[in-house]
Order: sequence, then structure tokens, then C-alpha cells
Amino acid sequence: MIVKILGSASSNFHGVQYNDKKVEKGTGELMLMKNFPSFIDENSSQEEVRNYLKSISKNEKVKKPQFHAVISTKFQQHSKEELTKVAEDFMQEMGYGNQPFIVVFHNDTENNHVHIVSTRVDKSTRKKLNDSYERLKAQKALADTLEKRYGISSEEKLEKLLNYQISSLKQLEILLERNGFKLTKNTNDENALGILKNGVREKTIYGNQLNISNPKNDNRAKQIKAILNKYKEVYSNKVFKVEDRRYLEKLLPEEKQKENWKPKIEFESELQKKLRDVFGIDVIFHHKDELHPFGYTLIDHKTETIYKGSDILKMNDLFDFTSEVMDKKLFESLKDYNLLDKASKQVLMEYLKHQNPENVPKEFMLFENKKRKNKEVFNSVKNELRNYLKTQNNDHVKIIKSEEGIYYAVDAKLHYVGELQSLIGEKEYQKFLNPNQASETRTVNQTESNDTKELSKAINEMLFEWTKHSGTSKDPSEEELKKRKKRKKL
Repeated sequence: MIVKILGSASSNFHGVQYNDKKVEKGTGELMLMKNFPSFIDENSSQEEVRNYLKSISKNEKVKKPQFHAVISTKFQQHSKEELTKVAEDFMQEMGYGNQPFIVVFHNDTENNHVHIVSTRVDKSTRKKLNDSYERLKAQKALADTLEKRYGISSEEKLEKLLNYQISSLKQLEILLERNGFKLTKNTNDENALGILKNGVREKTIYGNQLNISNPKNDNRAKQIKAILNKYKEVYSNKVFKVEDRRYLEKLLPEEKQKENWKPKIEFESELQKKLRDVFGIDVIFHHKDELHPFGYTLIDHKTETIYKGSDILKMNDLFDFTSEVMDKKLFESLKDYNLLDKASKQVLMEYLKHQNPENVPKEFMLFENKKRKNKEVFNSVKNELRNYLKTQNNDHVKIIKSEEGIYYAVDAKLHYVGELQSLIGEKEYQKFLNPNQASETRTVNQTESNDTKELSKAINEMLFEWTKHSGTSKDPSEEELKKRKKRKKL
């Protein structure tokens, strides 16, 4: 989960207007309005909300009173309700807990996210709230929020990493970077090293505290070598390049949006993923710019030990490097699919061919996994699929027949591949397989219904004719029964 503070060009609280337009388009949903007076609620217009925020933000010293932040999770890992609770706690950590603010959920990207809009002017004192180092504060506020809500402690995680057995300072740097930390040197003390996370200093350590040794000849190293030799024959060892090109979409900070800025390069393979998921062995390649890797490091999380890759097995004996390249955004989205077997993997390949025939990744660039989607995502997939079958109108849903003749549904927005029958049930599946029969059944039912209506109409017309001639609407049998009763009395 990440947080980003957005800029504001004026004091007109355009963030309210922006989010209101998202709600109007159906790609946004107002989740929370907090600390507003009773006459401002979810039924108020965006103009009324903006005018209220402007009215309490009048301070000549504050040129940009709008506070506008985005909290985003990776794909659909957290629901809109969870994100709303995180946003509320985040505002408390930021010192905005008593300020009026709105939380709006957006569903127009692959990643679930919420926008928060408030004011930097204290609604009670009309003085500016302390916004010094606001972006750094936001990172810490989110980290504290996640720790309290989910038990994710950055401090505990760091302490565990610092206990790993390493043979060089470079290995520690690699380990920390792999886990979201950055190692920096202290200009005032050569022996001191700073550790940062999202720009916030987490800890200062000293060289004599590090656990440095050379473990290349231990028993675990021999065991890892045996694992590598065995599983390079089981899973694809073809390595391809992954380029982070988000700067082209202006998703990076302005200081990085320069012509000479180079995309971040990573090298990936299915073998790496399996080693990490199954054995807790992380493989990191070392390279310069976009050139071919010149070495690799192994991080064994099971024994908390880091090895120089060549001490275990030569890189070119373990991996087969290719010239294939994939965009980082596509790579992350494909990793998030639930590709449980070869069949679902082939189905996704067919979908990708249909979407962009000129830029289809090779099959070895898709990784099988056992990823299970949560109940909320699964239900969303089923609802979208039912609507698609009724309307045939959904750009990110497609039905594909596998080589074995089984129909699958692909939901590109929710990153789901599943058998159609299990998603819609046996009855609806048979209707899908036999649309003509279903149509005939509807026609027969409609015909029977029409015949019933005609019969009812004919009976009503007969009764109407009888009542016209008899001059009464009473049943003749009832009249005859009354006459007989009178005769008996006489």
C-alpha cells in the first residue's frame, strides 16, 4: 500500500470537483464525509462542499490550503471498505483527524485506491496546520497506520534483516533494497550507516555491528546447489528483461521526468519465482544499465544467509538469457492472475493474442501460480460475467475455449481466469452451450402463455355475452338453487 500527496494549483479545492466528476461517471464512490456541519452531507452538491472548505480556509498566509492525498493498494488486495478505514486512520496520524475531509473510492484503474480531500487550515483556530516535510510525514503516517491495523511493523522487519549472515556490505545493501529500505553513508562518521524507508530515517547502524562471514562451503550451500540443478530442469530457466517505463506515463516525480532518465531494469524467470515461493531462495541479478547481467546473488530466507551466486553455481549454467523484454506494468498484472495450471495459462495467452496481436509475450514469460482470489473478487467476477452474458458488453471480459474443449472466462480487470461452468452454474452453462434450445424453450413457454391468455379471454367474452342477455352478473346455478329453497319452504 502506498500514499502520494497531490499538488494543488489554487485555493478552489478542485479535488472535490475532480472526485465528484468520477462519482457522476460511475468510476467513483463517496465512502466517507467526516467532521462537516449538519447542513453538509452526502446529498450536498460539490459546489456546496467546496464553498464550505473555502469559507473555513481563509488565511492570507496559506496560498494552497487544499490537502489532497491518494492511498493505493496493489490491484484488489484491499477492498474499498478497508481502504476507507485506512484513510480515516491515516488522517488521524497526519494530525487531520478533526478536520473536515472526504474519502472517495476510484475503480477506474487496476489498483484499488481512494482520494482524500481536506484543508490545511485548522477549522477551529483558522491557523495553518504544520505541513513541513509533509510527504515524509505521509509515508510515516501510513506505515504507522498499517502497523496498528495489520501488525506490519517496519522496525521488527528491519531488525530481522539485520540479523542475516552476509559476506560484504554490498550484500546488506542488496538485502535492504529488496525489502524497501535504503542504506546510506554518514558523511560525519565513516563507521555509521543510515537506513531509510520512503525517505524516512529508520535506524543508524555501525560497521562493527554487522554479521559478516563467508558461508560458501557450508552444508546449506551444497543443498541449495542440488536444488538449483534439479529445478532448472523442471521450470523454465529462460530469463527476460523487465523495464519500468512508468516515466513515459508521467507517473514518476517531476525530477525523474528527464530525457536522460533511464528506466529501471530487472531480469526475471519462472525458475526464480518458484525458488522464491517454494524454497524461500531469492535470486537477484547484477547488471549495469541495460547490459547483460554479470553476476547474481542468492538470498536464503530459510537460514537467513546471503550467498554469492557463483560460489554455488555458475550463472550461465543455471540460466538461459533471452532478448525478450516486457513492460513492468504488464509483468506485474500478469503475475497477479490465478494461473493454476497449463490450461489456464494457455487461455490467458489466447486472450492476450486477441487484445494485442502485435505484442504478445512468450509463453515462458507467464508464470503458473496457486494464487487464490478472495471472496469479494470472486463474487465481482461472477457478477460481471453474468452481465456480460446478458449484454455482451464488457471490454475486459472474454470467454475462450481451451484446447481440451472447456470454456473459460477471463476478467482482465480483476485478473481472473476460471472455468465458465463453475462461475455461472450448471443450468446457465447449459443455456450457454445450447442457446437455440433455450430459445425454443422460451418460445414454447411464451406460446403456452399466449394460449392461456386466449382461453381466458374467450371465457371472459362468453361470460360477458351471457350477462348482457341475462341482465345480471350472478351465476345461474346460484339462482336455481335459491328457487328450489323457496319451493321447499312453501
